Amino acid sequence: MCRFTFYQGPPILLSSLLIDPSHSLIRQSTSSDEREEPLNGDGFGVGWYATKYSDEPAVFRSITPAWNNRNLHNLARVVSSSSIFAHVRAATQSSGVNEANCHPFRYGRYLFMHNGDVGNFRKIRRRLLETIGDEAFANVFGSTDSEHFFAVVIDELLKSKVKSAMDLASALDTAIKRVVDVVARYGEAEPCYLNIAVGDGHNAVISRYSNATDYPPETLYWYTGSLYQPCVDGQAATNEIIVSSERLTDDPGWQPVPPNHMVVLDEKQSPVLIPCG
Repeated sequence: MCRFTFYQGPPILLSSLLIDPSHSLIRQSTSSDEREEPLNGDGFGVGWYATKYSDEPAVFRSITPAWNNRNLHNLARVVSSSSIFAHVRAATQSSGVNEANCHPFRYGRYLFMHNGDVGNFRKIRRRLLETIGDEAFANVFGSTDSEHFFAVVIDELLKSKVKSAMDLASALDTAIKRVVDVVARYGEAEPCYLNIAVGDGHNAVISRYSNATDYPPETLYWYTGSLYQPCVDGQAATNEIIVSSERLTDDPGWQPVPPNHMVVLDEKQSPVLIPCG
């Protein structure tokens, strides 16, 4: 399984999130504390928004390990954003290690990343694709269960005409139900682990979900407050929201996301926790 970190708040340097913390995402790529296998070295990706120039995000992905990519380190020390998605990958279900399979995935103004597993994916893949429309299907470029799940999310986004963070949460929740139903019918009801982050630069939703009866969802924590110094002069270090597979620091403000809940983030309102699945 993988590790990811999401940030929304005043603009910060990518390095403030990915490199500097005592348990940063790059450190998690070599020394994850809350996985049986501590390495996440099958590629990485970071997506960020520069809304001054475009509503669509920028994405940098590579199959090299995050801890050993000089380009990532060079970018991180000079690029800033108010909305950041970052992911380190541990390939599952024999999916290939190639750039198309690295997170985050993009569709228009949306970014998406996943930590977990769609149950019995190889057996249900064709059935899952049969449930989505042509536009969502055309956005599948790789072979991961994650990107196929994103195609279901895209299908829901196209149906619902999302206008708010709660609309986005509803689309993700419906996608979870759709995928779990396909696995139940065609995948021998193997459990799904769906820690998902999806956002558009203004609103975001991050889920912690599993339908396994004997094992909890993958770990997920959230933090609100003022952990980082904004890189814009005169801007206060407040209203930061960070959601991460593992706590980035020892700050006591980190809280676990309850199982089968999602964090709903609207840039103009306080975060909300709601059930999912």
